[in-house]
Amino acid sequence: MQTHRNLAQLTEEQEDRLPVLLKVCDAIGREGAGLFIGNRVAADDPDLLLQHGITATMNLAVNIELLPLALPDGTVVRRTHIGLIDGPGNLPQHLLAATLALHGILGQASPGKAHYPPHRRGNVLVHCRGGRSRSATVIALYLHLARPDLFADFDDAIGHVRTVRGLGTDQPQPAMLALAAEALNIVRQSPDLFRAKAG
Repeated sequence: MQTHRNLAQLTEEQEDRLPVLLKVCDAIGREGAGLFIGNRVAADDPDLLLQHGITATMNLAVNIELLPLALPDGTVVRRTHIGLIDGPGNLPQHLLAATLALHGILGQASPGKAHYPPHRRGNVLVHCRGGRSRSATVIALYLHLARPDLFADFDDAIGHVRTVRGLGTDQPQPAMLALAAEALNIVRQSPDLFRAKAG
């Protein structure tokens, strides 16, 4: 697993060839999963995912398709894909869809059925190509909306993700941060979107 201390000396191109996987938060969501940020390479590394208890991945890259993946213990990774453009061109509703999907993944039961591939509840990895812009934005938006007790301000959440991921102020892309501001304006009109319901 790479940490931001290792990554600081690499170009983005070099970094994108290595697995990047960093824990953003513990005990998040209804079931108390760990939430990770990473890149495409990490999302396709079954040994690394198993080592960190990750059984679900969320791909936010519009142009990167990942194949089904089984971990060495036989668990089939649940894959969710909501493709966002890394820069201008997205609607705020699309960003909110990704954030709501993450909320759902973190709270989804894993009851298992005879016709489902073998799966178990575990931690969640959010990634895009490099895990610097789209992933960071969605995770920060989720943390702010779902855990305002910890991240009362979106800036607090994005600061936390930047610190964990080792990002400068140039990441996430400015267009993604502007999109997050638009999404927050929509949420202010529907403040109950991220409140957990019993059931």
